[in-house]
Amino acid sequence: MKKANVYLFDKMTGILTEDENGFHFQYDQSYLKTKEAEPISLTLPLTDQKYESKVLFPFFDGLIPEGWLLDIAQKNWKLDPRDRMEILLKTCRDCIGAVSIEEILEP
Repeated sequence: MKKANVYLFDKMTGILTEDENGFHFQYDQSYLKTKEAEPISLTLPLTDQKYESKVLFPFFDGLIPEGWLLDIAQKNWKLDPRDRMEILLKTCRDCIGAVSIEEILEP
């Protein structure tokens, strides 16, 4: 299982998970209770329900670099080009824009 904290402007908004059933995103309950809470994407509006998908959510897939930058990342980190979650975890800790992804490493 792969997991990541999702940040918006340095505020932890929720957790993205990939397991044998697909992908899941859920907003953090404490984030939802704040006045500043805003959705990370129009396609993922604020809710206390878990989002589920068989493929990586298009919003998160869109954060992954493209072209020559993706080629460099895949070669340097020896990433499988078909493993979109792994690419997201390795390349989007400090991506352009308001959203960042931080891998949760479990022992």
